[in-house]
Amino acid sequence: MKIPAINATEETATVKSVSLAPLFIICFLGTAFGGAISTLMSVYLPVVVKDLQVANNPADLDAISGYINSLFIFGWAIGGFSWGLISDKIGRKAALLLAIGTYGVFTVLTGLMPNWIGIIVCRFMSGFGVGGVLAVSVVLLTEVWPERTRAVFIGIISIAFPVGIFSAGLINFFVSSWQQGFFIGIIPVIVAIAGIWTIKESEMWLTLRSEQAGALKPSYPLFSGSNLKPLITGSIIFGTMLIGMWALFSWMPTWIQSLIAVDAPKERGLSMMFLGMGGLTGGFLSGWLVNFIGLRKSLMASFAVCALMSFLLFKTNSHFSAIIYAEIAVLALFFGVSQGVLSVYIPLLFPTSVRASATGFCFNIGRLFTAAAVLFVGVLVNVFGGYSNSLFIFSLVFILGLAVVIFIKNIQPGGQSLSN
Repeated sequence: MKIPAINATEETATVKSVSLAPLFIICFLGTAFGGAISTLMSVYLPVVVKDLQVANNPADLDAISGYINSLFIFGWAIGGFSWGLISDKIGRKAALLLAIGTYGVFTVLTGLMPNWIGIIVCRFMSGFGVGGVLAVSVVLLTEVWPERTRAVFIGIISIAFPVGIFSAGLINFFVSSWQQGFFIGIIPVIVAIAGIWTIKESEMWLTLRSEQAGALKPSYPLFSGSNLKPLITGSIIFGTMLIGMWALFSWMPTWIQSLIAVDAPKERGLSMMFLGMGGLTGGFLSGWLVNFIGLRKSLMASFAVCALMSFLLFKTNSHFSAIIYAEIAVLALFFGVSQGVLSVYIPLLFPTSVRASATGFCFNIGRLFTAAAVLFVGVLVNVFGGYSNSLFIFSLVFILGLAVVIFIKNIQPGGQSLSN
């Protein structure tokens, strides 16, 4: 079943006017370097807090480290929504390139900061830019890419972020100085500048802007009645997968260790490798799955398999065995599929007038709850009698996501039907 088209006439005109290869490269690089920048502070953090001599008490060091990481995520969430609003106002191309440039510039400035307060500010602004890139890039691709291959290429874009996370480890391996390591931000700045001449604005957005210029009331409120239902739906679907994914990923090594009496670095490491490989494979294959069975069925499969594999992992394994690797790989595979499918599905829920801001909202509202979810897994360990039970309780969010996809069959913003 085919992906629902936005508008066949508009899409044909858009594809003719936009050079797709440079656009794909800019979006992929912007997303990949966003992944690298997101993780770079984590790999350099022990050295950073030591070099800046921010505190002598280990507890104070942990607190400052927590501030740096949490404010990056907070900036990411705010940026995802803010750049969506900016994109709907000034255009997809300008917002995308400015967001890439923002996180690039503030990444370079991070390496130049002489104190931890400056680093926190720079990390917040880096997160602000990264959140914008993740939201605006998929919106721009949605509006300009041919329907036949749209899901495939957006699925490939979804694996750029984890590729960037892997790259952060390479940067740390080859560049020991954290100040020099953060100069990697120069590359996304160059990418943003190159995009000025190599990519064009979405014709769909330009057409809307022209129509609004001649209208007496060109306002399309994000939280209006026609947008409210898809906004709530998109937020729940994306948020439940996000919360479940991060809760399980964050605590998976600890759960693995709880099954083994002695220290198990090999088992923990292999488990995370299977998580990473499964996620990358799932994201890469997600577009082909969408083209084969459709958007709704792909989403239903993602939530159903994640729920089933969570049950098998946490309720049928009382001791460690090799089967756990296979179960983790399948779980991660459908995590990856979900990210690719949702990147296609969410923008299509909304009309052009609010597509970027609505997508940014859906992508990031759940992120505000994710940190709390990850924290509460640890809090609930004693309440529910171990990591297995605590993680299984959190995996029930996949059932909520599945129920929303099943029962909300037709959403028709802007004249679109997403029933398939």
